[in-house]
Amino acid sequence: MKIRATLIGFTAILMWSFLALLTAASGKMPPFQLSAITFAIGSLPGIITFILRPERIRELRQPAKVWLTGVIGLFGYHFLYFTALRNAPAVEAGLIAYLWPLLIVVGSALLPGEKLRWYHVFGALAGLSGTVLIVAKNGISFDPAYGFGYFAAFLCAFTWSAYSLITRRFEAASTDVVTGFCLATSILSLVCHLGLETTVWPESASQWIAVVGLGIFPVGLAFYAWDYGVKNGDIQILGASSYTAPLLSTLILTFFGFAEPSLRIGLACLLITGGAMLAARDMIRRRQSTERVEA
Repeated sequence: MKIRATLIGFTAILMWSFLALLTAASGKMPPFQLSAITFAIGSLPGIITFILRPERIRELRQPAKVWLTGVIGLFGYHFLYFTALRNAPAVEAGLIAYLWPLLIVVGSALLPGEKLRWYHVFGALAGLSGTVLIVAKNGISFDPAYGFGYFAAFLCAFTWSAYSLITRRFEAASTDVVTGFCLATSILSLVCHLGLETTVWPESASQWIAVVGLGIFPVGLAFYAWDYGVKNGDIQILGASSYTAPLLSTLILTFFGFAEPSLRIGLACLLITGGAMLAARDMIRRRQSTERVEA
């Protein structure tokens, strides 16, 4: 059960790895407008489920703390991320924001029944090192002038890690409630768009396909899979494995001609993959022991 849930959670990471490609292919739509549309699309799987099985609508009746955590997690993360990118260079802001997998691994020590081992931390640090190699290809330069943007990026990382860890405590809450989180995030993003941005629509069918793809997968099904994974799977493995998202994203961009292959990416691959395997040491050993017993 735990292995299956962990693997379901990992599918969210796989879907997030297509975020950069689909965003690049979606045209020049401003971020909050794109967020409003894609989260509206992302709520459709849940809405369809409610239409087919009306009795599941009652799963939306959750305590206020569940709703507050979900909306702050989804909308708060994206709001802070966009704020960081508007007020700091993308490379540095992105690296700070991607501290969230490490924060999840370290923060898991506070969860009931979880034990933080050295290989969890080292696995996450290896993943972070690989991510630095991918993102900071031209070097890193933290300028105090962008302090507000860096702070927003850190709050972004803290928000998503806190959301993931707190969600673990709400395991009794059905994943159906993610539909409500997506709808609330879409509405709040629309408000931000109307107040802060100029509307820009896709210019071609391919751009619309990319927008729909974003809504269905990285900004849709991925959040349902992540919710199920962090509630029922191994959150430490999921945290450390999350660093595979920027790696896979870079490999996908390279495959489609948006990036060039390099030795740096190869080394990042070794660090991230090795770190994920190190963090998953217990799960791998349990699987091997089970297979030997069955044999």
